[in-house]
Amino acid sequence: MAVAFKIVVAIALAVSSLSALRALSRPETEPRDLLPPLIVAPALIAMAVLAELIAMPASTWSARLVGTNSLVCLTFIPLIGIGPLALLLLALRYGASSHPAVSGAAAGGIAAAFYASHCTDDSPLFVATWYTMAVAILAIAGAFAARRVIHW
Repeated sequence: MAVAFKIVVAIALAVSSLSALRALSRPETEPRDLLPPLIVAPALIAMAVLAELIAMPASTWSARLVGTNSLVCLTFIPLIGIGPLALLLLALRYGASSHPAVSGAAAGGIAAAFYASHCTDDSPLFVATWYTMAVAILAIAGAFAARRVIHW
């Protein structure tokens, strides 16, 4: 069940980010209008973490949070996502985004979804912590890179 959850969250993140990225390629798009679909993946994670905290004994929380691949996850999500991020940023050059940093962050979210099927740690606590940090690294990298790459 946890593997399916992780894949569903990754798909929700990728689909909502792709939708946001597509909308952001047009100058008239206002980023705050894109928030409702972008909240789906974090809401799913929050519900799963709550369910895990209720269902599992407190003595297991620390092990579930750290997992066995935390540093691998934190390293490889950005490394695996760099290629797709670069391609998405290149594609954005053909749009007319008036919010390049937000567009770059959305591209980072899409790129991070590529890793979800690789990691063997499936605890919602692990996903909420380590995936979130790794996605944030890619989103920040995308935001900074987009400012230099996306012009119209």
